[in-house]
Amino acid sequence: MRARAAVTGTTLTLAGLTVLALSIGVAVTLGPADVSLVNVRDIVLNHLAGAQIPVRPSEDAIVWQERLPRALVAAACGAGLGLCGTIMQSLLRNPLADPYVLGVSSGASTGAVLVGVLGLGGAALGLSGGAFLGALIAFALVLTLARMAGGGHDRVVLAGVASTQLFSAVTSLIVFAFADSDGTRGIMFWLLGSLEGVRWPDVMLCTAVVLAGTLICLRCAHMLDAFAFGDEVAASLGLSVRRVRLGLLLLTALLTATLVSVAGAIGFVGLVLPHAARLLVGTRHVRLVPTTAVLGAIFMVWVDAGSRIVFAPTPLPVGVGTALVGVPVFIVLLARRRRAA
Repeated sequence: MRARAAVTGTTLTLAGLTVLALSIGVAVTLGPADVSLVNVRDIVLNHLAGAQIPVRPSEDAIVWQERLPRALVAAACGAGLGLCGTIMQSLLRNPLADPYVLGVSSGASTGAVLVGVLGLGGAALGLSGGAFLGALIAFALVLTLARMAGGGHDRVVLAGVASTQLFSAVTSLIVFAFADSDGTRGIMFWLLGSLEGVRWPDVMLCTAVVLAGTLICLRCAHMLDAFAFGDEVAASLGLSVRRVRLGLLLLTALLTATLVSVAGAIGFVGLVLPHAARLLVGTRHVRLVPTTAVLGAIFMVWVDAGSRIVFAPTPLPVGVGTALVGVPVFIVLLARRRRAA
């Protein structure tokens, strides 16, 4: 029975990766300039396999320099944020936990803006380092506020909401007080979630961090299963509850900070996708982790493609797109869970 479930989970993951590859290929063809899927294949083969297939230089530039990096970063962001939501919901035993709701994304945004606008830590930190510190501070603030309020998983969410509002206000204050008009517009657009201007170094950074996070989550899948039944159960199984929780929360902070520093604060991916994955494969994390990552990647690729096309030539911030799609989906999932209860 267990072997059959493993085969089913592996088959589903492979099917999802195939859909993801096709989604990226089709998404790259979409846009003002007409590029066929065959041309996309030829351009990728030229760059990766050294093929010498004739293609137009303009199409090569559009695909290789703009659309493909953007689609790959979108996929990495969707997978990474989905993983963060899965980890947080298991560790905190709260279905509403995700980096956006708990203020971690807002803290990362504040850290990145402090570096980008005020130059604090400048060359030493960089945007990713500033975002990571901001995410850690936000995490510490949320846990401190929750403990001051008496503890409990519901208090963590309430503390997260307060933290989100605080860091959003600080970020807005810094931008309006210290950035010029052009800078203000650009930063506010980025804060809503933007994949404009991403390049191959961003692809390498996001992909490496998300792949490492996925492997760590898979290795810790049995620990996440134990946490889903409570701290007492996890401790009775021999886990160091405090150490494991701290390590996995630091992992979510690193993932969130890296993705926010590249793409801004993107909400609802980490909130919605783990629930959708549970409907498909159940609650065991050895299947839930890869399924959530693949679903999140597919979701973000299509949301970003729609954001580029619907309001062309002005792209819609991708964070607005995830909210417009994620909120109705989340309401449907809540309704289904209530009927199933």
